[in-house]
Amino acid sequence: MKDFMLLFRGGDGRKLDSPEEVQAHMQKWMVWIKDLNEKGHQAGGHPLLDNGKTISGTKNIVSDGPFTEGKEIVGGYLLIKADSLEQATELSKGCPTLDFEDGIVEIRPIQNNGM
Repeated sequence: MKDFMLLFRGGDGRKLDSPEEVQAHMQKWMVWIKDLNEKGHQAGGHPLLDNGKTISGTKNIVSDGPFTEGKEIVGGYLLIKADSLEQATELSKGCPTLDFEDGIVEIRPIQNNGM
């Protein structure tokens, strides 16, 4: 199997209207990840905190961010194993991030350098 990273953007379940909705959304995440794990696809991952820093340019300009109002903020990641990019894409379609209009899952193959 090959390694893939899923990057989650948008679809912030913490912004749901009620604690019950947040809990139901978190339950969907747990079920999806458990299913991946039981089928031998899940390898690791974590949600990301809102604060951080960015460094840009050749002068290494450091600024606060990312900022949570940005639509392109990466909110978390998951490492999975799949036979192909196509299989990784199919596995990603069950991601609870996609329950939201602005939810995006980016699927990226991880280059294995034999290390």
